[in-house]
Amino acid sequence: MSFNVSERYNCVIIEFKGNVMGGPDAVSLNEKIHELIDNNRTNLVVDLSKVKFMNSSGLGMLIGALTTMRKAGGDLRIANATDKIESLLIITKLITVFKHFKSVDEAIESFKE
Repeated sequence: MSFNVSERYNCVIIEFKGNVMGGPDAVSLNEKIHELIDNNRTNLVVDLSKVKFMNSSGLGMLIGALTTMRKAGGDLRIANATDKIESLLIITKLITVFKHFKSVDEAIESFKE
């Protein structure tokens, strides 16, 4: 897995690519999230459009990121989840935990509410 970080309209967008399976990727994501919080960037959108596969450790990474952001007074939104990832979120009932949107733009807009 790799991820790119960009910023738009006071939101940070993290775009995941490849297979999201925890491990060393979880450490680098966690470091990035704490760096964002240190810079007062607590509105986070995770773009999953280029994710091929996600296992339970990958879900754990997202849950950890969500919890960290909420404790810092922000939030994490999911955008562009593929059908496969969306069904994984439904099966695990995490669809009720994460705010999820069909596009990055919709997720960014939701922070204005």
